[in-house]
Amino acid sequence: MNTALQQQIIDPRAFRDTLGHYASGITIISGIDETGPIGFTCQSFYSVSTEPPLISFSVMKTSTTYPRIRETGKFAVNVLSHKQVSVSNQFAKKGTDKWAGIAWEASRAGNPVIEDTLMWLDCDIWAEHDAGDHLIVLGRVNEMSPADWHIHEPLLYFKGKYRYLRP
Repeated sequence: MNTALQQQIIDPRAFRDTLGHYASGITIISGIDETGPIGFTCQSFYSVSTEPPLISFSVMKTSTTYPRIRETGKFAVNVLSHKQVSVSNQFAKKGTDKWAGIAWEASRAGNPVIEDTLMWLDCDIWAEHDAGDHLIVLGRVNEMSPADWHIHEPLLYFKGKYRYLRP
């Protein structure tokens, strides 16, 4: 392997910009505690295993919402549709009422499932791993939306902007 590549100093902003070339979906990780519904926008989400059914997301260690979700031991993943840019933005802001004007129903476990999402999964926390300035959270899926839940296009994030699939 090229020694120069092994010793390259990686600038955090350049790293983020480079990884921005990987298109990803947008999710809201949601839960509920004694104060009511809680949640945050997350684009680091993926499937891990089918047996058992596991998914994963990453969250900044500085998150003030995730520790509250961790305390409950459960969460829902709401995969946003192309019509939900405002929902993504609302949940990405700190210090605001993230649930203002957001219609949702509870999963069987009580977690908030946001109306008009592309799909959703309800999970128990399976494991958590330290990963630099983030935590990697594994969830075991206990309930999910039907495959034909909503026929929408996904909300994507690419090169620092929201994007949509064209028909």
